[in-house]
Amino acid sequence: MATRKPVSPAITSQPGRSTDGGDALVMDRITDKVKPPQMFQVLMLNDDFTPMEFVVLVIQEFFSKDRESATQIMLKIHLDGKAVCGVYSKDVAATKVDQVLDAAKQAGHPLQCVSEPVE
Repeated sequence: MATRKPVSPAITSQPGRSTDGGDALVMDRITDKVKPPQMFQVLMLNDDFTPMEFVVLVIQEFFSKDRESATQIMLKIHLDGKAVCGVYSKDVAATKVDQVLDAAKQAGHPLQCVSEPVE
C-alpha cells in the first residue's frame, strides 16, 4: 500500500513541447515522399507457329480485352514482332507472363511472353 501521494515530474523546455503551463504537445509533421511502384509492360512476341486465333484467345482471357482489341494486338504482334498486352506492377506482370507461358505450353504452342520495365 502506497503511503505517499505520487508527484508529477517537472516539465522542462524541450523541442516541440509547450512550456506555457498547458499539457499540449506540439509535433512537427514530416511528410514522406512515396514514389509509385515501377510499372512493367507485358509483351507478347511473334513466332511463325502459334495460330493467330490462339493468340487472340490468350489476350482475351489473361488481359481482359474484348475480341476487337485482342485482334488488333495480335495483328501488331504479327506485323511488328511484338506488342504490349498490358501494363502492371512487377508481381502482376510476372504472373501474367507465367499464365501465358503455361497456357501456350499446355496447348503445345511456342508462344513467348516477357515483361520489361516501362521507361
